[in-house]
Amino acid sequence: MRLLFSIGAVLVAGMFAGGDVAGIAALGPKFESPRYQPLPAADKDAQTVDVELILAVDVSYSMDMDELAIQREGYAQAIQSNEFLQALKLGPNGRIAVTYFEWAASSDQKIIIPWRLIDGPETADAVAAEIMKTPIRRASRTSISGAITFAMPLFDEDPYRGLRRVIDISGDGPNNNGGPVTVARDAALEKGIVINGLPIMVKEPSYSTMDIDNLDYYYEDCVAGGPGSFVISIKDRDKFKEAIRTKLLMEVAGRTPERPVMRVADKEPRINCMIGEKIWSDRWGR
Repeated sequence: MRLLFSIGAVLVAGMFAGGDVAGIAALGPKFESPRYQPLPAADKDAQTVDVELILAVDVSYSMDMDELAIQREGYAQAIQSNEFLQALKLGPNGRIAVTYFEWAASSDQKIIIPWRLIDGPETADAVAAEIMKTPIRRASRTSISGAITFAMPLFDEDPYRGLRRVIDISGDGPNNNGGPVTVARDAALEKGIVINGLPIMVKEPSYSTMDIDNLDYYYEDCVAGGPGSFVISIKDRDKFKEAIRTKLLMEVAGRTPERPVMRVADKEPRINCMIGEKIWSDRWGR
């Protein structure tokens, strides 16, 4: 496990070396939830994995086509990378279960990759190929709460049982549709699910796309949570793929950065968790 930590630490150090390019923040648990344990050995049909990982990817119109393409390529290349495959094999079971879906409005989620087992180069290549072959799409509104709510029951459909259950959410704006994001987040955390975040901040905030300053704070205080949760922000388009690879390595390893940037406030968020809804209401009157 020491080598597994060093793999993640090397990439994390690289992220810090970029200065303002990307930021990593580790968040303390908002709820004390036990990690999932393997099913009894007597259940021969169950397959234990190190983590059940849901990749929830934003495809709202605020994401331009270039960002969407880089995001797809970033996930595919990260899953095929030597670093990822090395980290995979160092886990207690040497395999993980992954599903990948795209989201926009509260009623708009599309599963691109159903639950797949990744246990080596062949299965990793197959998942990467599935990600890349699906046509890129865009859709209206941004519902992080809808993505979390859609993700939670997917764990019950997973044929594999993980030591950890993680929802990984990437996006470039705050929740502006569906229920409050904190309500959905807290419901997931009470089930022992960890939520990690990948806020995309490669463009200057714009009124036309309903972006906000400090999206990284929003993800840290309003979206992510659970034992060992973390946020990696992307502030440079050239670091997009590197950030995705680092994030996946940390999730496979179940680790957080050696030098975490801790939240300023434990209880009061630094940013209004309803800011997206407010911007939408101010702009459209509803």
